[in-house]
Amino acid sequence: MKKPSLRSILRTVNNYVVFFLVVAFAVTCCMLLFVNTLADTMGLILTEENIAAAAKLTFGNVVLITLLFGTIDYVRRKIMVERPVKIIIEATEQIMQGDFSIRVAPMHGAGMEGFNQIGLAINAMAAELSGTETLRTDFIANVSHELKTPLAVMGNYATMLQRPGITEEERNEYAKAISEAARKLAQLITNILKLNKLENQQIFPQPKEFDLGEQLCEALLGFEDAWEAKNLEIETDIADDVRIKSDPELLSLVWNNLISNAVKFTPDGGTIGLSLKTQGSSVIVQVRDTGCGMKPETGMHIFEKFYQGDTSHATQGNGLGLALVKRVVDILGGEIGVQSVYGQGSTFTVKFKR
Repeated sequence: MKKPSLRSILRTVNNYVVFFLVVAFAVTCCMLLFVNTLADTMGLILTEENIAAAAKLTFGNVVLITLLFGTIDYVRRKIMVERPVKIIIEATEQIMQGDFSIRVAPMHGAGMEGFNQIGLAINAMAAELSGTETLRTDFIANVSHELKTPLAVMGNYATMLQRPGITEEERNEYAKAISEAARKLAQLITNILKLNKLENQQIFPQPKEFDLGEQLCEALLGFEDAWEAKNLEIETDIADDVRIKSDPELLSLVWNNLISNAVKFTPDGGTIGLSLKTQGSSVIVQVRDTGCGMKPETGMHIFEKFYQGDTSHATQGNGLGLALVKRVVDILGGEIGVQSVYGQGSTFTVKFKR
């Protein structure tokens, strides 16, 4: 915070002096007018000497009283206005410099309620900025790591393709590995772009009425090859003619991610369940699996970007699917939760207003 210059101090003192003199002059004139009126009423004769003496005395008293109250007001402003304002300005300057750990301590005393409210707002803003900065740093670190992995795979296999004397079978294998790494890289970038648009509210829902049960069936059938390859048992309990008004494209993203995870985390011969039911004015969709399940500490973080509780399946995803799901559900005004038992499976529940 900049210190006041000598010129500003002199200007302030000059303003106070002018104020004192004006007040003293005005009060003196009023006092003399009062005395003169009182003398006329009572038939008293005031001499010029008496009036001059009374004027000087009155002017002096007014100057002293004005100085006294001016000093009291100056001290009050220093303690109750300038000091809290200085604290708030210093805190905001530290936040502007990137220090989000700063907090404004509560100020005690009469008349501090307003400043304390400002301090609470600044503290909340600093906490939010601190969390955002942490997320941004983690996001950049995770993106860098996720980009590095497929690029390293592509580079390694491209180098192996350049070796002389490799067989046609090896060439096809290396090319397939490069193609798969490129596909994962493209999927990662697509998900990052989608999540960025969703978080910055650049994608706006376009609601229209449609049959939710039909959409769920189409999403499930889209993974038919995957669950048949693992010999999974499919259990469905989808209510008929459940129509809702929402954005079908965004909701399709939700069902595809949830079903994809269920297939991915369910071992061969396991079971996947998909249900749709109504409850009053709401619809409830549940995606259930008999996969590996989650520990409680894992369940607390699964909707965070790049979080992967089961690292054994890390090569099949990039940890953005459930973050996308959570953001879409929030935008569409729904709720999502998960119940999971480690080693037995998980059930994701999505609830929307019809």
